[in-house]
Formats: sequence, structure tokens, C-alpha cells
Amino acid sequence: MFWKTGYSGTSLDDISAATGMNRPSLRAAFGDKHDIYIKALSTYWEFKLAVLGEALEGGGTLAEALMRVYDATLSIYFSSDEQVLGCFVVGTAVTEASVDPEVRGIVAKGFDSLDASFEARFKLARAAGELRKDADLKALAELASATMHTMAVRARSGTPRKELRKLAQRAVKVICG
Repeated sequence: MFWKTGYSGTSLDDISAATGMNRPSLRAAFGDKHDIYIKALSTYWEFKLAVLGEALEGGGTLAEALMRVYDATLSIYFSSDEQVLGCFVVGTAVTEASVDPEVRGIVAKGFDSLDASFEARFKLARAAGELRKDADLKALAELASATMHTMAVRARSGTPRKELRKLAQRAVKVICG
């Protein structure tokens, strides 16, 4: 629910209807709407970071690893029937982060983890000679993350999946030099 309509656009009645649980049962099991949102956001980050970590660690060249990441990202952003979901964080949580310190902390921690994962993979690539010795790994990690965020915004805005994959391929060429 939150992924599609955000925190403000989702009511406890919406959550109740989607889960089949009545409001008192929801509250007893999961807490209030804010508690449910925080759990959903945290679970999303755990899932996304695990999927992307697996893609980064899958072996092969840096370019292959990055394309696995971006393909996995597109699989998250588009459902199997090509319905656009985009990114829960970019699509909804960044709005809440501006007014909710707890959400802001979760979002910041997730972005930091994402950047750190990319930076660790870039260190391996530099050691393997795939990146220049003087490559700014932090900047490359931020660029790799920014590419994912751009894909999320464009997906939500109607850019077709195949066009987003082309965008990712161009970004990989820039990152890998």
C-alpha cells in the first residue's frame, strides 16, 4: 500500500482491506500506521540491499556486476506484468524523510549502505585493473546509486523498462571508463 500511495495516501482502512485484518487486530499485531510504515520501509531496504548485494557479488567483470544490479533494480521497479512500482524509498520515503526524523534516519542509513556496497565492489575492480588507480571510488559509488534513483523516478514517470535498461548500459560505460 505505502509503496503505491505513500504514507499520507494510505489509511489504516486501506491497510485493513489489503491484509484482511480488522483495525484492532492490525494495531495489536503491528502498532499504529507509523509503526507499520517504519516496518515496511525497513523491510524494503533489507530486501533491496540483499538483492543488490547478491548481484554485486555474483562474479564476472565490474560491468557485468553493475548490469546485474541494474537488471535486479528494474525487476523491483516493475512487477511481473510490467506494472510500474518504482522505488519505495525514492517514490515515497524521501517525502516523509523531510518531516519524520525516524524515516530520515532509515533512508540515510540505506543510502549509505548502498553507496558502501558499490564502493567495496569498485575497490575490487580497481585491484583487478578494471578501474584506474586514481579513480574516485566514492564518486563512482554515488554515481552508481544516482543511476538507480534516476531509474526509479523515470520508471514512475512512464519511461519504458527497455529505455531504462539502455540508460543503465550508458551509465555502466561511464562508470567503467
